[in-house]
Amino acid sequence: MKARVAMRPTRAARSVALAAAVLCVTAGLGAGCALFESAQVSKGRALFTIYCAHCHGEHGRQNEGYNWAYMPDPKPKDLSNKEEMGTFKDEEIFFTISRDMKDTTPEVGDKIGDDEFAVPTMPTFKYTLSEEEIWAIVAYVRTLHGTKLTYNVEERTKELQSQLREAQQKFDQAKQALEAAEKKAAEEAEKKGGEAEESATAKEQEAMAAASKELEKAKAAVTGFTARPKYAPVARPDLSIGADGAAKLAERGKQLYGNKYGCNACHRVGDAGGVVGPALDRAGFRLNAPWIYRWIKYPQAMKPETRMPNLGLSDDDAKAVTMYLASLRAPIPEPPLQKASN
Repeated sequence: MKARVAMRPTRAARSVALAAAVLCVTAGLGAGCALFESAQVSKGRALFTIYCAHCHGEHGRQNEGYNWAYMPDPKPKDLSNKEEMGTFKDEEIFFTISRDMKDTTPEVGDKIGDDEFAVPTMPTFKYTLSEEEIWAIVAYVRTLHGTKLTYNVEERTKELQSQLREAQQKFDQAKQALEAAEKKAAEEAEKKGGEAEESATAKEQEAMAAASKELEKAKAAVTGFTARPKYAPVARPDLSIGADGAAKLAERGKQLYGNKYGCNACHRVGDAGGVVGPALDRAGFRLNAPWIYRWIKYPQAMKPETRMPNLGLSDDDAKAVTMYLASLRAPIPEPPLQKASN
């Protein structure tokens, strides 16, 4: 009797799974179907929907996202194309999502390697999401072209925790060694009727400093893997600059706006640019410069739920982009002519 009872849930589960599989096929969902997702892939789907789907589309297909047609070239890849996407390693997709932005301006921009991904229209999420979250996105992207994540995230977590334990152990040992050396130096100094010399424990102090540094590094690695990056509040910047200097800096900001940080992928100026964020052709009228600077440096500090990622702008780049946006003062569009009433 017990054996029969045990079999019933298994049969029911198989029936549900079969029905779900048929549903995925008949609905045309195919790759990326949510009915069989792991917790990791499900998490990646949610993050992808918030941060990626407006450009890549729900299923990663070209011209599927509402912003795709408005973006400047190069347009997003077809993430459902197994023939192409299957050639990329998990780590390469991770690096694409988590990288430092490069200035792609010909001749005067950054030096970019032949195999280095440098497409400004694709933002980085290195300064916005945790490593664990980015791996979840990679896991979901893999489902869009019918494959699976092979990178062992669980093993990486264990590795980081092991490194933290080792660093903590070395720190504790260094601390004990320093305390013992200080005690010994104090006892010897007392016998001589003087004070302990700092040089007597120099070796132990150096070892302690090195162990402390390694411990902090290990803690940061664990925290960075599981928690989103947090930064100090952005101080109000000093943007006082002469007209000539402002114009020159604004020109540099325009270059960074399009060629490094890809702001035009999500924002419009005039008739060009994306439609994810607000149009910026009147930013100089609507926004004050210090606010612009603080926003582009650390948007999550001002609006935690924003979809705009932190792009890792340096202070100098942030000032240049701020000056460019502050210079945008397009006239108010004239309202369309109204038809005369009868």
